[in-house]
Amino acid sequence: MKKLYFLTLIFPVVIFAQSYLISNIPLPKTYIQNLDPYPCDENCMQVYLDNDMIFSFLSHADSKLANEEQDEVRKMSISILNLGSAILTEKIRIALLLPYKVIGRYASSTTNASFAYLIAKNHSFELKSYKIESESVEDIQKALQQISQDGFNYVIAPLTQKGANAIGEINPDINIFFPTINKKDITSTSSYLVYGGIDYQVQSDMLLKEAVSPLVIFYDKSTIGNKLSLYEEKKFIYGGIDENLSIEEIQAQVVDANKTVVKFSIPKRTTNLEKQLFENKEIVEGSFFINTPIVKTGMIMSQLTLYDTNATNVLSTQINYDPLILSMTQYEDRKNMIIANSITQNNNILIETNSLLGNDIVYDWINYTTTVGVDYFFNLATREDREYDIALAENQMIYPIELLNPSKYRFIKHISTIKER
Repeated sequence: MKKLYFLTLIFPVVIFAQSYLISNIPLPKTYIQNLDPYPCDENCMQVYLDNDMIFSFLSHADSKLANEEQDEVRKMSISILNLGSAILTEKIRIALLLPYKVIGRYASSTTNASFAYLIAKNHSFELKSYKIESESVEDIQKALQQISQDGFNYVIAPLTQKGANAIGEINPDINIFFPTINKKDITSTSSYLVYGGIDYQVQSDMLLKEAVSPLVIFYDKSTIGNKLSLYEEKKFIYGGIDENLSIEEIQAQVVDANKTVVKFSIPKRTTNLEKQLFENKEIVEGSFFINTPIVKTGMIMSQLTLYDTNATNVLSTQINYDPLILSMTQYEDRKNMIIANSITQNNNILIETNSLLGNDIVYDWINYTTTVGVDYFFNLATREDREYDIALAENQMIYPIELLNPSKYRFIKHISTIKER
């Protein structure tokens, strides 16, 4: 009896230890047969839902419904119950190109995001991962050749800029979606390559419209931190100036604009900003642009209050769109914070399906853009409507951007006061 009890405890652990692997054994399908001889309109189906007669409802909901709320219940039920379709269609096949050592946990989470989407669509599919040791041209080319030989036409590739450049050099004739890369950072013009990375520069442009002088920029030594700090400095100083003017004319306009920028590079282990902030008259009542990860951002914001900088506002891109900002900081520290966010379209079914896999597509932008990429490929393969109404321009996904304030308990829409200043 003790042995049986031990096995009962250990068996789930063994299962979940390998939860990132996708089994090639298809899940059993559930089919619901409609035995009702009478048609059922929208009102009729609502009665079934109101009385918790879900299977009677589903027996009539065998295709997309005009009522959006009812159709969401239909799609959610299809996903949860794994309902089979009477229409047999060719399965969609998507490959994942994963540099495990480079992208770390995203090798698993982007796989889960892809898997969750395909499960929710209730369509026959094959999802296969191809692990590469590095992002060298040789490793990527070898993997792409194998992907083509295996008959895959669509590839999700969460690579860094180095890997994306390598693929541009290879120039393969296979559809590849980069959820991590924005086209502005790449020179390739291949029609097969689609970019899903968020545009930090456009987000910065929107935030800088809220900024006053002095602009105080905090950044770390990461690639994105360095790029943003340089871009924001240049944009704030020269953004409204005609680049066709002479150097003397530009310098004159800069002086007239009376704009100043102060920059602080924050090393990884730095926890005390007294040297930068205490009684520093150059930064008082300025706008503080923070380009650091969430934990470092929380530290910086608490010390802006501690050292009485009287910040006009605190600005940040997608980097700090994270619910942790609500728990890591005091409301007093963040009450004047504005965050740019491009995760503006939510799909409850996909959110819940991801949640079952321990995955986040609400705040994690790479998981979100991966889902957008799989949705794009699903549309190409099946001609079904896309779940995400996101425009594609010159092979780059163009995400809407909203400005948010982290209030006491949640993120709320920012109401600009630009006209009042």
